[in-house]
Amino acid sequence: MVRRFRTDPVDAGVLTELLDLARRAPSAGFSQGTHFLVLQGADVVRFWAITLPEPDRSSFRWPGLLQAPVIVLPLADEGAYRARYAEPDKAPSGLGEGEWPVPYWQIDTAMATMTLLHAVVDADLGALFFGLFSDEDEVLRAFGVPDGVRPIGAVAIGHPEAGDRSSSSARRGRRPLDEVIHHGRW
Repeated sequence: MVRRFRTDPVDAGVLTELLDLARRAPSAGFSQGTHFLVLQGADVVRFWAITLPEPDRSSFRWPGLLQAPVIVLPLADEGAYRARYAEPDKAPSGLGEGEWPVPYWQIDTAMATMTLLHAVVDADLGALFFGLFSDEDEVLRAFGVPDGVRPIGAVAIGHPEAGDRSSSSARRGRRPLDEVIHHGRW
């Protein structure tokens, strides 16, 4: 995860390829309810004006994040899944109107986002996934996102700046493999 970016633009063709790869992630029932809102230029400035207004920036720990030339909002469309699972081949599941044990619109959008993150690294770029918290509704209104479509977070994309430093959380280290993998039973 990169938190300090150069301001150089991301090549439009490369960005399209990255998003094309991401849209190929798994999709329950091939519902394809993931969308990507791509913000560049003045739209990035407007995004930060909403989510991190000028008065709050002086104490912001990662000012280099604000230099990222691209912000992508991965959006999950619950309605696309409900509509798909109301179709004749999926209707017997009861999920068109019923309760989903796991909200696959969020799961699928998360898988597409992870695919995007991997593709960004493979393209020798940097990215950071971060959450939208108290400003989500204002962001959705500002960029005309339809009702029922919600972001799972945001992804900053760009060229990493030299000297980028890891989050202090990374010092915790990864859990040992034998604490993560359970063969046959817990």
